Amino acid sequence: MQFDGKVTIITGGASGIGAACARNFAQRGARVAIADLNLEDAQTVASDVGGMAVACDVGDEAAVNQLVADVEAALGPVDIFFSNAGIGSGGGPLDTPLDDWQRQWDVNLMAHLYATRAVLPGMLARGDGYLIHTASMAGILTTHGNLPYAVTKHAVVGFAEWMSVTYHDKGGRTSLLAPLGVRTPMLGDTDSSFARHAAGPIKEPEDVAEMVARAVEDERFLILTDDIAQTWMNGKNTDLERWLKGMRRMLATMEAEKEAERG
Repeated sequence: MQFDGKVTIITGGASGIGAACARNFAQRGARVAIADLNLEDAQTVASDVGGMAVACDVGDEAAVNQLVADVEAALGPVDIFFSNAGIGSGGGPLDTPLDDWQRQWDVNLMAHLYATRAVLPGMLARGDGYLIHTASMAGILTTHGNLPYAVTKHAVVGFAEWMSVTYHDKGGRTSLLAPLGVRTPMLGDTDSSFARHAAGPIKEPEDVAEMVARAVEDERFLILTDDIAQTWMNGKNTDLERWLKGMRRMLATMEAEKEAERG
């Protein structure tokens, strides 16, 4: 799919990958709507790209439906919906409050379903549309110290795969973005133990945006941000026991470094 003239919604578009994609897609001719809880920063991005900004809690189905209605009233039918917003709190099964689990489930997974329910019928009726889903390599491998994030991102991967199998030949194409480390507010300190050992080569949001845009133009499903991601995936798929042992060693290294930092 080419971007020129396409009405595009990007959630989590006020910063990071979302903001970089808004600018990249707009340069390719897309008519972009930036959706984010942070309306002020979304408006800044919208001003940069000649688009519109909408305050939206993507974990609320009614809010997503209203987002789509507002954009379609202003710009026309949605051609591309990029479900990019995501959150993470850290924690495991014993120390993460159930409310945090539910919030991450709503934002990291259900938001993708809400968006799909809102725009897919129109796309199928026109025989043309595109859904982009941001997961993470945490959804294909896993991530240390952040169980709710890993679980919800695994769910996004499964959702996107099913969508591609079921709707690609009916006009509803799908891409899945599964980045390693990207220099965004979510990554935080790029010199942290996690960033050094687990995040892989850290990319700039603008580089990732270009990768996403080219994948959409090629109608390619999986978007990886570094070749090493494929190597790690191959290692997991070839010898799961060895991969698990390696991940345990990495966890032990990071925990030892944190303990040393605490003195």
